[in-house]
Amino acid sequence: MRIVAILALALLAACSSKPLPPDWQLDAKGSLDGSVDDYLKGHTAAADAGFRSARQATTATGRPDYVAQVELVRCAARVASLDFDDCPGYAALAQEATPEQRAYAEYLYGRWQNVNAAQLPEQHRPVLAGAQVAAVTDPLARLVAAGAAFKAGRITPEDITRAIETASNQGWRRPLLAWLGVQARRAEAAGDAQEAQRIRRRIALASGQG
Repeated sequence: MRIVAILALALLAACSSKPLPPDWQLDAKGSLDGSVDDYLKGHTAAADAGFRSARQATTATGRPDYVAQVELVRCAARVASLDFDDCPGYAALAQEATPEQRAYAEYLYGRWQNVNAAQLPEQHRPVLAGAQVAAVTDPLARLVAAGAAFKAGRITPEDITRAIETASNQGWRRPLLAWLGVQARRAEAAGDAQEAQRIRRRIALASGQG
């Protein structure tokens, strides 16, 4: 899982010039990567356990910005799955977060009018400028961008289709179900009962009910 493709983790950047990073960095990254992977696959209990391990390893530094980064990665995975909880773990640390972290948090939750694009991870900047999420090459970052665009009210039908394709290709059940749900509701609102039924059948299959 290329978590760094979503957000350059500050807690790992410090070790780039050292041959062997401290154990806490390795523990935090391994646990966080596993937590995100489990979350996207729909394994909630395992994801929560991995996140707790990552956060515990990071709090050992006493650095609020490092812990805020862990919280933001978790929230990015939730946004990718259209699970918007306003990132309370990060919010508690926001005052001591970096400008880049604050910009990313605003981006995630659709408050794009407050975002300086230069402070975002590079691959998200075109989305803020109006490009479709297809411009984002990394699968997880693409889903994050789609979720942020959805929250900002800037999602397009093409973006929804691309989000579904991305989640399906990766075998990420949670975001797949979330985006299929969006697509089904749009079909129903448009009065396309046949298309809505087709999507609902796919949802049942992905849910293990088909």
